[in-house]
Amino acid sequence: MNSSINKEFVLKTAKELLEFHSPSGFCFDIMEKISSYASQFGYEFETTRKGCGVITIPGHSNEEVIGLSAHVDTLGAMVRSITSKGTLKFTVIGGPIVPTLDAEYCYIRTRDGRLYTGTFLSTSPAIHVFEDSKTKKRDPENMEIRIDEVVKSKEDVEKLGICAGDFVFFDPKTIITESGFIKSRFIDDKASVACLIGLLELFKRENITPKYTTKLFISTYEEVGHGSSYIPEDITELLSVDMGCIGDDLSCTEYDVSICAKDSGGPYDYNMVTRLVELAKNNELNYAVDIYPMYGSDTGAALRGGHNIRGALIGPGVHASHGMERTHYQGLENTMKLLYLYVTA
Repeated sequence: MNSSINKEFVLKTAKELLEFHSPSGFCFDIMEKISSYASQFGYEFETTRKGCGVITIPGHSNEEVIGLSAHVDTLGAMVRSITSKGTLKFTVIGGPIVPTLDAEYCYIRTRDGRLYTGTFLSTSPAIHVFEDSKTKKRDPENMEIRIDEVVKSKEDVEKLGICAGDFVFFDPKTIITESGFIKSRFIDDKASVACLIGLLELFKRENITPKYTTKLFISTYEEVGHGSSYIPEDITELLSVDMGCIGDDLSCTEYDVSICAKDSGGPYDYNMVTRLVELAKNNELNYAVDIYPMYGSDTGAALRGGHNIRGALIGPGVHASHGMERTHYQGLENTMKLLYLYVTA
C-alpha cells in the first residue's frame, strides 16, 4: 500500500479506548467516544437499539456492502451478593481467567452512578493467617471484593447504595512501551477497534474511497455471544477484526496479522480467507493462518443470527488472552494494511 498509517494516532486511540470501562452491557460512554471519532472524520454514525454503532464509508459502488466488525465490550463482573461482613461476592461477565483477578484493583458502580474502589481477593488472603492462602482455588466461590470504605456489615454496604446487579470494572493497567508493546487488559478487542478508527483517519487524511460501500460495525455484546447477531441488512460480507490467538501449535505472534481459517463455529468463507491470504502474501505482510480451538467471533454471531452473508476473521496477534494481555504495534499495523488492501483493491 502507498498510503501511510499514522502510528501516533493509532497508539493514542488504542490507549484512549483501553482506559474506558466498558464491560458487555455497559458501553454507553465508550460509544459516545466512537461517535466522536466518526464525526471528527466526517462519517455518518448510527446506533442500533441495543447500543451497537454503525459508521458508513461511501464507496465507488454499492453493488456489495462490506462490513468490518470489532467490539468495544470487554470482560467484567457484577455484584452477585453482599456478605454479612461487608464484602462482595461477584459473578463474571464473559470468560476472564479468574485466577488473574486475585489482588487486582476494581471499581464498583452503583445504579445511581456512584463509584467505589475495591480489590479482588481470595477468601484466604493472608499468608500469616490461612494455611490454604497459597493453594485455595481462585474462582468466584472462593473470592470476594474488599471495598475501600468503612463497612463492617451487609447493612453498611447497602447504605453506600451498592446492590446486586451493580457493574464491577477491572483496572486495565494500560501501558504502551517505547519498544512498541501494548500491555493491558481488554486488548481483545480494543486494539482492533483502534485499527478501524485508524482506517477512518487514513481515509479522511488521504481522501481515499473504498471500492464498495463499507460499514464499520462496532458491537457491544461480543463477549457474551450476541454482539453481531443483528447487522445492517445490506451488508453482503462481514470481516470481523478481533484478536489473533497465540500459543500451543499456533503460528501467530504479536507482530502478525492473524487470518483465522476455522474457529469453534467451523470454517470461515473459503474464498474470503483465500483472498486475505493472497493479499497478505503478495504485499509481504507479516501474517499467519491459524485454527482457533476455543473461539467465537462477531461473524459467527451474525451467521447464527441468520444473516445471508459471507464471513471471515482477522486480527492482531494477542498474547495471554482474557488475562493480562499484550500485543505489539506491528500487529496492529499489519492488520490495518490488510484491511486497507481488502476494501480498496
